[in-house]
Amino acid sequence: MDLLNTLVDKGLRRELPTREEALAVLATSDDDLLDVVAAAGKVRRHWFGRRVKLNYLVNLKSGLCPEDCSYCSQRLGSEAGILKYTWLKPDEASQAAAAGLAGGAKRVCLVASGRGPTDRDVDRVSQTIKAIKDGNEGVEVCACLGLLSDGQAERLREAGADAYNHNLNTSESTYGEITTTHTYADRVDTVQKAHAAGLSPCSGLIAGMGESDEDLVDVVFSLRELDPDSVPVNFLIPFEGTPLAKEWNLTPQRCLRILAMVRFVCPDVEVRIAGGREVHLRTMQPLALNLANSIFLGDYLTSEGQAGKADLEMIADAGFEVEGAEQVTLPEHRAGGGGCHQGADTGCHDSAAGGCHDGAGVCGSASAEPAGEPVAANEPRTDLVAVRRRGAGTDLAPNA
Repeated sequence: MDLLNTLVDKGLRRELPTREEALAVLATSDDDLLDVVAAAGKVRRHWFGRRVKLNYLVNLKSGLCPEDCSYCSQRLGSEAGILKYTWLKPDEASQAAAAGLAGGAKRVCLVASGRGPTDRDVDRVSQTIKAIKDGNEGVEVCACLGLLSDGQAERLREAGADAYNHNLNTSESTYGEITTTHTYADRVDTVQKAHAAGLSPCSGLIAGMGESDEDLVDVVFSLRELDPDSVPVNFLIPFEGTPLAKEWNLTPQRCLRILAMVRFVCPDVEVRIAGGREVHLRTMQPLALNLANSIFLGDYLTSEGQAGKADLEMIADAGFEVEGAEQVTLPEHRAGGGGCHQGADTGCHDSAAGGCHDGAGVCGSASAEPAGEPVAANEPRTDLVAVRRRGAGTDLAPNA
């Protein structure tokens, strides 16, 4: 297929595809799906080999958020039956992180619900970063605390944070339909603050909220312009008790096309399969490793993931290997932590974004229930949405 050959060539050169080419990837048929995966897999292996980076989430503060993000189980007015608790102490967070690190994770993502941190909150998180780094040499720490005020990104960097996450989530034109208590521009501003402070930018999207193909391409092209080092791709978990509870718009094939499109547009960045992979990719998860080079291990913010042992077995069975602490994730030209340095002629600009802060179980996923009646193809798998009842903030060990 001429389209795929063109996209592979552009991906190996870090050249931006056209919007029409990106839209064409999303429009491919199921008959062509394996060809699409194989083509994007060439780009993934060129820049990242067969390594899979493992990340681990620690939910520092759950629920009680004043923002109205429609996808989020922690939103204002949410009726989802999630855990609610205030800030974990540094030693509690460090103990929670230890479970993921023992399972092979090399990055710990510290997430807190809310609009954004106060200066006192930044002090709390700084102490937590120190506690984790004191006990685990070489660990990467990414903070995800919401909208940042002036000077807060610099303080997090001084405390030892390596990265900051703040997702764009959806296209600028549809953002107001998803959230009204803050703006798309607010998110971009926070990303720019983090990048200017020297934090590695991490910013991604949520698919499955009823958006069009054009919306998906818009947000991924915006991410390319913001030039993050890592792009988490979340698949909406339609939590009961949230406005998007009935939005079951994704199939495994659709998820694979989205991941392939992201890889072609952002060829040399860490593409991470984030929330919802167990719910929407299901038995196709191993195939997705040909597109993404990073996943979360174990549980998520407000939903349970599949067992960490199952993740490790999946990676090995698919012919991939867990990225070691001594290995550098990003290609050499990006490894300085400052973006792709390609210049404006390829659509890559010197600003960035971050964000697992969407406070949501959508940065999360779910574990399978005991087998029951088979579910017809393309039917919603509501049986896979399991609210998290273990890990940080509970007396139960996390599922790592």
